[in-house]
Amino acid sequence: MKKITIGKIRSFLYTSAKILGDINAVKKNKIGTRVTNRVTGKVSSRIRSYVSRKIMNIFK
Repeated sequence: MKKITIGKIRSFLYTSAKILGDINAVKKNKIGTRVTNRVTGKVSSRIRSYVSRKIMNIFK
């Protein structure tokens, strides 16, 4: 029997929220805006992570 953890529940909720957001965008004909926001979020997150790692390496 697999154990249900809070992390698995949280992951499921975030995934379902993302899917529901996609469905809502399709209903409102805002697909382009949704895709743009998702791509922008991924790129900015990766840049922020990269900069954070470089700053932390300076102080090591």
